Amino acid sequence: MDADGTPVRGVGPIVLLHGLMGRGRTWRRQIPWLRRHGRVFTFDAAFHTGADDTPPDDPSDLSTDRFVADLAEILVWIDQGPAVLVGHSMGALHAWCTAARYPEMVSALVIEDMAPDFRGQTTRTWTPWFDSWPQRFGSLAAAERMFGGVAGRYFYEAFDDGRLHGSLQIWADIAEEWGGRDFWAEWSSVRVPSLVIEAEHTVTPPGQMRKMCSVNDFAQYLRVVGAGHLVHDDAPDEYRGAVEAFLSMLPS
Repeated sequence: MDADGTPVRGVGPIVLLHGLMGRGRTWRRQIPWLRRHGRVFTFDAAFHTGADDTPPDDPSDLSTDRFVADLAEILVWIDQGPAVLVGHSMGALHAWCTAARYPEMVSALVIEDMAPDFRGQTTRTWTPWFDSWPQRFGSLAAAERMFGGVAGRYFYEAFDDGRLHGSLQIWADIAEEWGGRDFWAEWSSVRVPSLVIEAEHTVTPPGQMRKMCSVNDFAQYLRVVGAGHLVHDDAPDEYRGAVEAFLSMLPS
């Protein structure tokens, strides 16, 4: 967890939430400039903490509700007032669900390339791709050859010396929940300023992220041309400019 630095203009604590198969340290390029706006915290979500993660005895431990409860506990531990939650993909979902359930804990949201409704989709199509992964990636170059430059660096930074930091099956099971339920009600109940950032080459269903802003008066929409799912790393200047402009409009 990172909590160093003195903000130039504080908006309260800023908590960075990684995506599925990510890790807190994949935010390392964003932490320095975010420190100008508040104390910055990162953490590894459950089942993203190391290669020895084992399947839970209770399947509900893989639910969004469980991750939201974990995040609420972290916000209580930070205990510095309502937080700005900056989430990518899965982390974005956890961010707005936390804002809906615990509104007193959240002051603003940055939602990056995540939508409320993936019903009908399944992670079972991921199996052949997962089966092609080696047990260990020997170098950054090896990860980049498999995933591409931006995603390869992201994954390799999350890995433990090239070894997966969790179970592919558990990660697939976490995402499988999204194919069976939607999160529109949670999103519609959010009542804090929200910046919704969609990649041009998004993984979300077409039109949903624009719709998120049409049904929530507290949200503003940005589409980043040319960017893939990892907008913050694929288009870092555009991402930083948008987030800093958004944070600058929040009350100190």
